[in-house]
Amino acid sequence: MGFPGVWMTESKSMIYRVVPKCACSTIGQIMFYSDHGRFFDGDIHDAAEGLHKWSQDHSKPLIEAAVAGHEAVTFTCVRNPYARILSSFFDKIAGIQRNGRRYRGNLVPQLAQQYGIDVGGPENNFDFDQIASFRRFLLFARDTIRWRRPMDPDIHWSAISGHVGTFIANGGRYDRIFFTEAFNDGMAQVLDAATIPVPVDPASVPRFNESEGHGPKRAHKVSDYFDDLSRHLI
Repeated sequence: MGFPGVWMTESKSMIYRVVPKCACSTIGQIMFYSDHGRFFDGDIHDAAEGLHKWSQDHSKPLIEAAVAGHEAVTFTCVRNPYARILSSFFDKIAGIQRNGRRYRGNLVPQLAQQYGIDVGGPENNFDFDQIASFRRFLLFARDTIRWRRPMDPDIHWSAISGHVGTFIANGGRYDRIFFTEAFNDGMAQVLDAATIPVPVDPASVPRFNESEGHGPKRAHKVSDYFDDLSRHLI
């Protein structure tokens, strides 16, 4: 199976297991900067050079060898699951993607029909009942994870443990696992432990939230979205 979702700097200073919706864009840009002294111009997920990725055939043997020899500081980043799935909803379901379209084509119309989810749109300034729609989305997310219907679970709301665990199951070992909620401290520990060509200060790095500005703003604090049933589903 190899090491899906793994990125590595070209200098082999850091190996990172990507966990979607856990600051992965910012981490990827920091890794890129630490090698090249500049940020990637665009979404780091689209970068086809300057960063080794398991999805690139030429990178696979290099990543495999580096993981097997534990040649680099190896880490990942995790997040409170309540905040993470809420972020997934606002980005992937309620938001417009960077290509100007809805995520996964007809997914949102399908959710509107089958689960009664309303997420508004640019034409009405994304005016909708955020709490009610999010709780209905949770039912859909539960169905995908538990019964794989009406589709397989998406990487943006499947369990963090599934992403993190594949790396260990296939022979990898982590040096650091830190929280998105304590990002600067955790990322600084990784950078301090690595031998990087270009110094990086995490506190001065902009947050590369690729979904920001393309959808509704969260109108309530995180806890307001979760009633007793919602917490049970999580």
